Amino acid sequence: MHLNRAMAITETEGMPLPGRYLAILTIALGVSTSVITGTITNVALPTISRDLSTDPSMTIWVVNAFQLATMVALLSFSSLGEIYGYRRIYLFGLVLFSITSLLCALSTSFWMLTLSRVLQGFGAAAINSVNTALLRIIYPKQQLGRGMGINAFVVAVSIAAGPTFASAILSLGSWHWLFAVNIPFAVAAFILGISYLPLNPAKTLDQKFDITNSMMNALTFALLIFTMESIAHDCSRAVIIALALGFMVVCYFFVRRQLSQTFPMLPLDLLRIPIFSLSIINSIFSFMAQMLAMISLPFFLQNSLGRSDVATGLLFTAWPIASMVAAPAAGYLVEKIHPGILGAIGMLTFASGLFLLTVMPLWPSDMDIMWRLAVCGAGFSLFQTPNNSTIISSAPVNRSGGASGMLSMARLLGQTIGATLVSMLFGLAHDNGTQICLYLAFAFAIIAAIISCIRISQPAPMKKK
Repeated sequence: MHLNRAMAITETEGMPLPGRYLAILTIALGVSTSVITGTITNVALPTISRDLSTDPSMTIWVVNAFQLATMVALLSFSSLGEIYGYRRIYLFGLVLFSITSLLCALSTSFWMLTLSRVLQGFGAAAINSVNTALLRIIYPKQQLGRGMGINAFVVAVSIAAGPTFASAILSLGSWHWLFAVNIPFAVAAFILGISYLPLNPAKTLDQKFDITNSMMNALTFALLIFTMESIAHDCSRAVIIALALGFMVVCYFFVRRQLSQTFPMLPLDLLRIPIFSLSIINSIFSFMAQMLAMISLPFFLQNSLGRSDVATGLLFTAWPIASMVAAPAAGYLVEKIHPGILGAIGMLTFASGLFLLTVMPLWPSDMDIMWRLAVCGAGFSLFQTPNNSTIISSAPVNRSGGASGMLSMARLLGQTIGATLVSMLFGLAHDNGTQICLYLAFAFAIIAAIISCIRISQPAPMKKK
């Protein structure tokens, strides 16, 4: 009976209460668990390196393997969601994520852990590829901003809270628990999802999954990541050129193939919608700025100011707490204010926080650091909600899966580029690396604010009849 009700749901009606609250809880549990897993292991890398007797440069692949697998599989899973149903793909992702989290927790060697992280990344890709597409069905069109506000809050808090969460777990047990702690949350999300997640509208009859597209998509983004990693780690010029040329060749043929298809895996058709493409670009710039700040600041706090790992994690809690406060307000305001205006205000606030971090006192107190991080968190959350809402609501209903995949892809691409830039800048300017990263993050935030202002010329998709 529940599934029949779910089939009748439309974008205009959304899910009835109280089922809507349980559906959004399912999304929040799955997304927060999968996102936080991407950053929670950073703090434990030195410990993992010692326990598994691996070189630190090799141990980084515990993180890179997860990010790479997530990025190369995102668009494939969003395509599968449009064909077989967002609900089915989301639940599959939760099952895969739970099983592979257990494998990570039980790993006794570096290669077992790395392979498990690859599979875990596929599970995270399935979850994140369709989560916002499901929100479009869960919420009525007029209230989509509220759902996107909650989702943006969950993602922002999960990213920012990673170091704090990891410090708390490591103070009580071994690094294995960083992965084991995921399992009960993913299982709870799966149990709730079976009962409360809605079905998406019927697929287009002639839309089929293209394996060739999937392989080319994976190779394109894998080569892009390896190219950036080779630059960041100062590989030989021949290796960098070979990887860059390989990326450009594969990318050319992949894009050419996509342009000739009715249902492209890389949703180039959606990029023809001006407000959609501007919002995707905005998302990339915003996450580049975020990662530049969040990766570089811990080095400054620990190496220059002498704060401990745990103290650094506690200082960073100001960011997610501020996001927690700002996200509900943004979800309400996006229904009243044009997303271009609200997004610009958010990015300017975020940029102000970044600039204030560059002009801190020489020996700042904890409060000097925390209130500046709070400004960053509030501004970032105020931007993400209208931006994400615009990305999803500006796409046709039957392309919600593609829009959801592109939203997550923009986040991961921005994070990857931001992390790569931190490595490059730290290599070029050892002493002033954090300061330069913050200035560059400030510049990216200003660019995102300008792009957001440009969107004002476009009608707000959530207000379309």
